Amino acid sequence: MKTSRRTLMTGALAMGATAALPSLVQAKAPLQGVSPASVHRYKVGSVEVTAILDGVWPVEKPETIFGTNQKPEDVAALLQANFLPNDKMAIGFTPVVVNTGKELVLFDTGRGAANGGQLATTLAAAGFTPDQIDIVVITHCHPDHIGGVAADGKANFPNARYVIGETEYAFWSAPERLTGGTEGPAKLVAANVTPFRDRMIFLKNESEVVPGIRAIDAPGHTPGHMAFHLESEGKRLLIGADFCNHYVLSLQRPDWEVKFDADKAKAAATRKALLGMLAADRIPFTSYHMPFPSVGFIETASEGYRFVPASYQLTL
Repeated sequence: MKTSRRTLMTGALAMGATAALPSLVQAKAPLQGVSPASVHRYKVGSVEVTAILDGVWPVEKPETIFGTNQKPEDVAALLQANFLPNDKMAIGFTPVVVNTGKELVLFDTGRGAANGGQLATTLAAAGFTPDQIDIVVITHCHPDHIGGVAADGKANFPNARYVIGETEYAFWSAPERLTGGTEGPAKLVAANVTPFRDRMIFLKNESEVVPGIRAIDAPGHTPGHMAFHLESEGKRLLIGADFCNHYVLSLQRPDWEVKFDADKAKAAATRKALLGMLAADRIPFTSYHMPFPSVGFIETASEGYRFVPASYQLTL
C-alpha cells in the first residue's frame, strides 16, 4: 500500500500533538472567580465620564422587586425571553465621575464601606483621590446613593461641596421621617447628609450644577429625585440615577411597578417621559443600576423600550 507524503506529515503532526498533551493537561491553574470590569471611561464632547462599579447585590425572586403589580409568571416569562434567569438577578451600583477639565463632579457615593461599598478602592483604580472631588451630587437619599458620603461622621470627600434637590433634602431631613417606613434612610441622612448642610447647594428643576450640567426633576422613585443633563460640544448625556432601574423589566414594561418607588404612578410617568425623550432625541444615558458600565441608548419597542448598550460610540 502506498503512503503519500501528505499522509505521513499529517500522522507525524498528530503524534506530536498527542505527545504534547500530558504536559498541557498537567499545567493546571486554580479557578479565580468571576471578575467583572469595575472602571470604564468615555467621552461626551470634551468631558470625560468615568463609570465606577460599587459592587453588585445578588437578589432572588425578581418578581418581588420589579413588576410587583403583575403575575409572577409574567415577570418570569419576560426575563426568560431576554435570556435572563427568572429566579435571581444581580443589581449593580454605578456612581459616575464627570471631569469637566476644571472640576471633578461625583454623582452619588455608593453604599459605603460599612455596607460592602467599594467606591474608595475603585476610585483609586480610576486614577482619582477623594480629596480631588470638587462636587458631590446627591441624586436622591436612598442608602445606596449616600452611604459613601461620610464614615463615622467624617466626610469621605473632604474638599467637596454638595449638591442636592431642595425637595429631596426637605423631605428626608424633616423630623417626622425618623419614624415609620422612612426611618432607616432618614437616619442615614441625619448621619451622612444634614451635617454638611453649610456646604450644600440646593437645586430646583433646570438649576445648573456647573456649566454644561443641569438638573431635571424626575420624581416618583423618591419625592425629589433628580436626573441630570450633561452637554459638551453639542454632545449630550442623561445621568439618570434611579428613574429606570432594570434594563429589561423597567424599559420593556415601564408601567410595571417597582418595590422601591415611593410614588409608583409618578415613577412610571417619569420613566415613560424620560425614556421617550431619550429614544426620540437618540441621547445616550447612564443610570445607576444598568448593567455595568451602565451606559447605552434607548429605542422604542412593541410595549415599551429596549436598552442598546454603548459599544465604541463614546470612546472614539
